[in-house]
Amino acid sequence: MAVYLINPNSTESMTESALCTARAAALELDFIGWTSHDGPRVIEGPEDGQASIPPLLVLVRQASDAGAEAIIIACFDDTGLSEARAIAQCPVIGIGQASFHLAALLSDRSAVITTVQAAVSVIEGNIAALGFKKQISVVEAAHVGVSELSAGTAKALEKFSDVAANINKRENIKKFILGCSGAITITENFTARTGFTTIDGVTAAARLSLAILRRP
Repeated sequence: MAVYLINPNSTESMTESALCTARAAALELDFIGWTSHDGPRVIEGPEDGQASIPPLLVLVRQASDAGAEAIIIACFDDTGLSEARAIAQCPVIGIGQASFHLAALLSDRSAVITTVQAAVSVIEGNIAALGFKKQISVVEAAHVGVSELSAGTAKALEKFSDVAANINKRENIKKFILGCSGAITITENFTARTGFTTIDGVTAAARLSLAILRRP
């Protein structure tokens, strides 16, 4: 069962790390990773997101024509998700939406920690549009660039952990969604350091793909 994981930005290393995470999360599926080489280097807010959509849709059409049984868009902003669904002949899953569904099943209250402030309003809008505002009531930025986060630096881990600690102290929230595909580089260490339940969108989307495609 072929699942095409498409990274809407042009950073190949982010595609590779997301692909490894997806394969580990759903061993039964055949994941194929594609990078949008004509997209922006990273997606940090609505302007980058809009710029990434045209080349992303080219890849979505190609994946669909190649017989993809599902497509994952590996950007937490769910960039181009509705447009991709309109042209694909298979399910299209955004890693943001997948993580929201998983978080709502696990807890009445969760929070999102994302990279930069420009991403916050995009994510808040997606949460509200999908009806998860009550369960996912907090979205905050760690003020870490996507490139730094995807490199898994100690500073990125420290900033994400500090934001989580502050949210927990203020809101008593113990479940956190790491709001960037690049966050898979710090997920394990974030959980070990904070002790909180952690959700990453790539794992959520891979497992949701398996649930959708599993045959009797």
